[in-house]
Amino acid sequence: MTKEKVNKNPLWQTTNKERKSYYIYFTGQNMIYTLVTTILTTALLFQGIDVEKAAGITLLIKIWDAVNDAIFGCIFDKVRFRSGKKFMPWLKISLIAIPVSTVLLFSMPKDGSEAFKLAWYAITYILWDTAYTLCDVPIYGMVTAMTERLDERTALQSYKSIWGGAGSGLSTILATILAGEGVGFSYSTVSIIIAVVALITMSFICKNGVERCGGEQDEAFTVRKMFKYLFSNKNLLIYYGGIFFYSGANIAGQMTLIVAFYLFKNSQFSLVVMALSAVPALIFSLLVPKMVEKFDKMKIFMFCGFITVALSIVMWLLGYSNIWLIVALYVIRAVPQSIMGVMMFMFTPDCAEYGKFKSGIEAKGITFSIQTFMTKLTGAISSALYLFLLGVIKWKDVSAAENFDQLKEMGITQTPETLDGLWFLFIMVPAIGVALGCVFWAFYKLRDHDVQLMTDANNGKITREEALQKLINKKEFIK
Repeated sequence: MTKEKVNKNPLWQTTNKERKSYYIYFTGQNMIYTLVTTILTTALLFQGIDVEKAAGITLLIKIWDAVNDAIFGCIFDKVRFRSGKKFMPWLKISLIAIPVSTVLLFSMPKDGSEAFKLAWYAITYILWDTAYTLCDVPIYGMVTAMTERLDERTALQSYKSIWGGAGSGLSTILATILAGEGVGFSYSTVSIIIAVVALITMSFICKNGVERCGGEQDEAFTVRKMFKYLFSNKNLLIYYGGIFFYSGANIAGQMTLIVAFYLFKNSQFSLVVMALSAVPALIFSLLVPKMVEKFDKMKIFMFCGFITVALSIVMWLLGYSNIWLIVALYVIRAVPQSIMGVMMFMFTPDCAEYGKFKSGIEAKGITFSIQTFMTKLTGAISSALYLFLLGVIKWKDVSAAENFDQLKEMGITQTPETLDGLWFLFIMVPAIGVALGCVFWAFYKLRDHDVQLMTDANNGKITREEALQKLINKKEFIK
């Protein structure tokens, strides 16, 4: 079979098998990530750990996270494997490390002291965090080695986000059903099931992935050079400044089961809302590649942010007693949210090309390590923020129960003031984060037309001078 028949676009460099392997990797990776970032906090509530102490430990762990991401970014840019490959070896190393560390994180003994549980949480979270670092930089950077075409990279990133979203949804559904009323599995058992599925789906890219582009020797970074490069790449810093607020305040996913149980009387009601939201969200997610062909990515991204904030304000004002009207608005709001989710990591490769074009430094490891660092940092911040805010609204301890079945049988209730606070946290805290993110993104100046010119110049298709002549924002980018 010829390359033209295998490829969706005859000019694309990747094969169908390769693309599908890349997409399905994110199904497994996002199953793990969603389990840890959205379900772990609920599991901790059933362990009886003081929520404010857990929040403090989560933030303290980020000190190590900041160190290990910076270290790995430098290591990634320096290490040379015998195979000559830059990304694949790391993916193979992390293939086992991530599922194993995930299961350990959820296997905290129930009968230990609080100090023992907090220590278990801290140690296993650090192990998971380190293992996740080993895969995140390589898999996101892999797209720059698979193809040098911007349209192909955009398509790869769009569809991988859709498959990743499917993984997040599958993880949420499995955890909700298996740990919810009627089944009552422990979260340890749930983590084993999800880890096995993730291991299988993440393995295909390790067999079928091809590094065909690049291969340049990255800059031999010192810490000083690393920070000099980062601060010269202002668009990278601006974009992830916005992501810090957008993702750091996104506590809704972690609250879904608790909100469904206490505000809508059944933890599995969240599955009804998810099912209703899935079709419109999927349709518009599939349209993202077409959208970015006609409109600039950042303009689409910010427009969806404004719509999300506006709908959130309306939902909060209506209140959770208007259940079906809220569900309808939730479904509508899922459309701009899903588009933002698909597009979220499309901007990092653009910033990497900009950084190389401006400075002449090949530093994909450092650039993508910022993405990994910010992803994990904001995940930890959102978890810590959620646990801290539960204390603020005077959340009543539910550790006497092990799952929602027992919680229902014991009749452990919350005060009306706590329930009102829960609604505000669920709807408005994420909306505030989106609004603050949009403030940052208003200063982001990279545009798709310019990125393609920079990519062509970086890959030697045109000269730097030719690219400079055609740039729309040459005065902004090249000082």
